[in-house]
Amino acid sequence: MIEILNPTELARAKETGALVANILQTLKGRSKAGTNLLDIDRWAKEMIVEAGADSCYVDYAPSFGRGPFGHYICTAVNDAVLHGLPHDYALADGDLLTLDLAVAKAGIAADSAISFIVGDSKPAESVALISTTERALAAGIAAAGPGARIGDISYAIGAVLSEAGYPINTEFGGHGIGSTMHQDPHVPNTGRPGRGFKLRPGLLLALEPWVMVDTAQLVTDADGWTLRSATGCRTAHSEHTIAITSDGAEILTLPR
Repeated sequence: MIEILNPTELARAKETGALVANILQTLKGRSKAGTNLLDIDRWAKEMIVEAGADSCYVDYAPSFGRGPFGHYICTAVNDAVLHGLPHDYALADGDLLTLDLAVAKAGIAADSAISFIVGDSKPAESVALISTTERALAAGIAAAGPGARIGDISYAIGAVLSEAGYPINTEFGGHGIGSTMHQDPHVPNTGRPGRGFKLRPGLLLALEPWVMVDTAQLVTDADGWTLRSATGCRTAHSEHTIAITSDGAEILTLPR
């Protein structure tokens, strides 16, 4: 299903997007060396409930996961990149942490992810990895507007990732979003310009470039959810929900 939102729904999407962004920034500020991933999940739950919103993850049970996710946020550390299941792990200085959060409020969902380094250590390889996903996300957003096509976004993202020398996995990527978290169209992180669905005002997309340092191959953790790099290399993931408008793309998941 490809959903086109009306102006009233778009206004609600902006509120949901701001909520997601604010929660992520609060959690980033609390994530220190020694912080447990289960505490991050608990804090996320508290903020979602306090805002009168609903988690998109707790009951999420797609074919690629093992049963309902059962948690409120994805926490991926170092070689984990997607669907990181919170567990009893205390963060260490220099860990590369990705927080991925999707919530729904007033019937509209928003989805965003941030990657950052915990503590004072700043490994150069990790800094470069995160920066590349952020630049790729910015390129994808710049390519999105009425009349553009999904392939234009994918090409823009993939060009940045490829130029930086990272392999690109196309199993998981961006997606449509609206009254539910995952909708069509799929937005791969590489593609051919001029191809795919033509963008229209009112369309919401979650764009999410993610990469692994030296492989495009994923392995599934024993928890049945967490996806890791096959070589054990570090990973990073950046994501925004955007709305296509008559003037271009508006980022909805910016903190207020």
